[in-house]
This record gives sequence, structure tokens and C-alpha cells, in this order.
Amino acid sequence: MKKVAQLCTKTTLALAISLSLTGCFLEGDNGEVGAIGIQGVAGTDGASGTEGANGIDANASITLGLVGRIQLNSDDPEGAAEIVQFHSASSTIYAINSAADEPTIEIIDASTLTSDVLANPLSSENLTSITLVLPTEQNSVQLAGPTSLAVSGNWMAVAMPAADKATNGMVLFYNGLDTSSPTFVKAVEVGNLPDMVTFTPDASKVLTANEGEPSGDYTIDPEGSISIISIVDGTPSDTSINISFSDYNGKQADLEKQGMHFPNPSGRTINGSLISTTVAQDLEPEYITTTNEVAYITLQENNGLAIVDLSDNSVKVIGLGFKDWSEFQIDGMEDGTVSFGQYDNLYGMYMPDTIATFQWKDANFLVTANEGDAREYFFDTLNTDGVQDEDLCNAAGGQDFDEDDGCLSYTEETQGRRLDYSPGSNLETIAGDDPRDFDFTAFPLGRLTVTNVLGDSDNNGEYEALYAYGARSFTIWDTNGLVVFDSGDDFERITASIHGNAFNNNNDENEGDSRSANKGPEPEALTVGQVGDKTYAFIGMERLGGIFVYDVTNPYDAKFVDYMINRDLTEGGDLIGDSAPEGMVFVDATNSPTGNALVIIGNEASGTVSVWQITEK
Repeated sequence: MKKVAQLCTKTTLALAISLSLTGCFLEGDNGEVGAIGIQGVAGTDGASGTEGANGIDANASITLGLVGRIQLNSDDPEGAAEIVQFHSASSTIYAINSAADEPTIEIIDASTLTSDVLANPLSSENLTSITLVLPTEQNSVQLAGPTSLAVSGNWMAVAMPAADKATNGMVLFYNGLDTSSPTFVKAVEVGNLPDMVTFTPDASKVLTANEGEPSGDYTIDPEGSISIISIVDGTPSDTSINISFSDYNGKQADLEKQGMHFPNPSGRTINGSLISTTVAQDLEPEYITTTNEVAYITLQENNGLAIVDLSDNSVKVIGLGFKDWSEFQIDGMEDGTVSFGQYDNLYGMYMPDTIATFQWKDANFLVTANEGDAREYFFDTLNTDGVQDEDLCNAAGGQDFDEDDGCLSYTEETQGRRLDYSPGSNLETIAGDDPRDFDFTAFPLGRLTVTNVLGDSDNNGEYEALYAYGARSFTIWDTNGLVVFDSGDDFERITASIHGNAFNNNNDENEGDSRSANKGPEPEALTVGQVGDKTYAFIGMERLGGIFVYDVTNPYDAKFVDYMINRDLTEGGDLIGDSAPEGMVFVDATNSPTGNALVIIGNEASGTVSVWQITEK
């Protein structure tokens, strides 16, 4: 080997002198590859390694467990637990009880909560409550039951509509929450039918969304509005500022081009009155979320959003547009099975209920639960015997008659099969007329609940598109009203995978697939909170009762995290567990009696308040 090396070196040196090159490039050709040798004897197996740790589900950075629960009005629980709030200093939950004989707020002691998960979550109760009875009259105004409440510091604000449809409502202020014994301070008049009340984060203002719903016969139709009550030196002002939508009267066509929706009986004579409806009357504010500078209000029935600049109280109204269901799976058939399909010319109106806000990169983003809500109003047509009379209903200009509800003054709600379509169109094929023996397979959208106000673009009596209520999803929006993220068909696909044919259950009975043709699971309750360095959205399904959790830390990259439900879905069985989440509030770890973040839920149908603990993995 040395001789070869030396030869190579000498040769290389000579050539380098003559050619100014380096290296040895005069090696001989490579020889042929030798035959593969015989395989050696296999060695003995090594010792087993230590077992690795269990993996975790994708995106499952948190876990949730039920740690608190109480049922209110156990004999008649429906409506006993709706909107909930939390007072951190005293670890007290406040809940509206609409099932009580008197206007009542339940005061629930949560100070004894621990991190222990309930052993029997469907039936266990480890919380107790006392009642706060609200006044039924203030400033000579007869009040109906409470619709909403809000807590900030030691103050509580309670929204109370007037019993008379034509009269403005009130906000009742209570102080002394630190003693868990609130004391009434004053009542402040706000707009008609305050449906939601909230404080700004800095507690400088109280805002109400005043729905202004019409009377059953539509002869009284107050304007929707937003009221603002200033907090001066820690005390609520005696009067409110009312923000009207009257500047938008005459601009309905412009708003419709943005994807807004204006269903009303304008032009019809009902109960002797010719109905004429303005935009301001038709807009019905539903829910508020607010920063210290800007408030965002859902206009549910109109598929829109109102934005109020709190520096000058100016208001802007924007439409939210429509969801194209041809891009997602939807079950529109109540056939007792999971029956998903994708359909052209089918759209969803977002029509959000609850709204929340959070920040990413110092910008505000909005989160909505897209429930959907059709307008349906009845009035009495009683004969001399005090019985609802169909003939009197027809004479009064009613749209339809029901022996229990009375005379239907107005609804926009119909089914796909009741509309006309162009012969040979895809809608005639999938939603056409209903034969005697309804074939769900042949007409999968025949009984889908849709509006008759949209879809006939040329007004020739034939519909080119169907518009269904709600989007069966939650959506993240920027403050321009543009979609940043939508959960698409997640809610139904996930619940169908978990519950099978029991998915799309109603909230008051165990009958699977009973909501597929009518708004599906109806996402309604919503809250947003931070756990560790992540921001999560919690969305409650009003009908099915389940809770979805999404990581929305980056709104442009939202991810499904978890799904939980505390309800027995046994077909034909009793309503057991928690059903119809209506109100929801997030409690961060620093203010929680357990030391971990909480989500507190008011469940309307079951009359229960449930407390879920959130722990980081």
C-alpha cells in the first residue's frame, strides 16, 4: 500500500508541474463487486425499553371536567336557568330564573367548589342557591321578567322589559355583591324590550340591546335601539342615551345588497291596521360585546351587525352575507339517520345570536354563534265563548290558524316543498313537491325550513335559491364584517360521528335526527377566554346540548379542540342531564375558587347551572 501511495504521489507531482493541477487522477479502473458473503448468525434480542408516555389527542391542550351543578325549580325546571354571571370576589354565580312565580335571580354559592369532578354528572348536585326577587313595577311602569344581567365589580345590572309592548324597559341596578346580598339602588329607563345588558370592560358604561319586538298582531312595532348608561364616579346615571337606527330608513335596498334580511308584513292589513314597517322598526338588536371604545351588536333576524363608536355614539350597520352550503355537508332530512349531502343553490343566513370579542396582534376580532331565528307572531281571535276562532282569524287577515297559539299574523318560515321552482332545475329535483309518501332520498331538501323572503330574485314566483336559517356553525369575523374563519360543517359531522342517529336531537325530548330539517343543533351560547397562552372559544348547542371548544389564538388558524356533553340521549328516554345551554360565562384561573379556569353554563330546558373546569395538559 505504501508503494502504491508513493507512486501516486510521484506521478501527481510530475503532472502538477507540467499542468499546474493537483490530485491524483491516474488511478486504475475499479474492479468488479465481489459476491455477497454468507449472512452471520443473528444476535440475541436486547432488553425491552421502558414504556413511553401515553400520547394526547391532536390539538387537545386542555381537558374539561364537570365540577359543579345545581337544578333549579326541580318540579318545573324549564326556563329556571338562563343567563348567568359570576362575581369573582365572593365566588358567587347569578342566574336568571324565568320559571319562578315572581321575577327572580338565583344567587348560587360557588365558593366551596373544588377540582374534584362530579362522580355522577347527570344527576349530582353540589351547589346551593338563594333567591333574589325583583320588583314588578318601577316609575309607574309594570315590568315583565328579566331578560339579561351583567356583573362588574360590586354592581349588577338587570334588564327588565315593560309588560306593555309599547312602553320602554328598565335596567335595575344593584350594589353590594361583595356581601352576596345585593341591594337595589335605582332603575334607569332604556329602549323598548332590552334583551341584553353588559358593562364595558372599564365599567364606565352600561349598554343594552333593545329588541323592540312587535305585538302579536304587528299593530305595535317599536323601533329597535341601543341604550347607553354612563357610570359617573362609580354610580350609574339617572338617564340613558338612546341610539336609533332611523338614519337607515329608506336604505333597505342598500342593506339587502350587503346580505341583510328584512322579513315583515309591510303592506298587509292585520286586525284592521295597514302595516307599514321602517328599517328602524325591523332591526332588532339581540346581543352585545364591547371594548372600551366600540360596541358590536348582533341583528339576528336581519343577518346583520351594528357597530357603535362609543366616543360619539355613531352607529354603522353592515350585512353578514350568506354561507354557500354547496361547499359543506348538511343533513336536511329528518329521516332518523345521518344523511349528509352537498347542494347547489342552498345558502345559510348566519343570523348570529351571541357575540364575543378578543384580540390578536392588537386587532379586534368577533366571534358569533350562528343560531338563526325565524319570525313568527300570533294574536288572539277569541269568540264570545272565549275560544280561539278560525273564522275570526281569517277576517282579521291572519296568515294561518292554530287552535293553541291562535291567529298567525306573520311568518316568513316555510319548507322547501312549498315553494315553486323552474321546471327541470336542481331545486325542483331535490326540494320539489311532497308526494303522499314522502321520499326523503328523492327530495332531501323538501322539508328543510327556509325563508320565503329570499331566493326569488326576479319575482316571477319561481325560486332560484333556498335560504336556510342559521349557519350551523360559529364564525370569526374581522371588524369589517368579513369572514376570517367558519367552523363549516364541523358541528354536525362531529356529533354524527359520536352520537350516530341520535345527533341533531331536540332540547326537550330524546328523538334523534329531529332537528336536521330545522336549523340543526342551533349554536347559541358562546364565550371566549384565555387559558395559559391560548385563547379558546366555547360554543353551546341549544338543541343537542353539547359544548364545542376551539383554539382561536390565531383567528386565521382556528382549530377544533374538544367536545363535551352532559346529557343522556337514550331514544325515548327522559330528559336527564343538562339541556339547552342558553348563557355562558368564562372565569379565568386567578378568579376561580378551584384555581383553574371555569366555564359556567345556564341550561334553559333542564333548568340547571353547570360548572366545567378547564385544566391544561
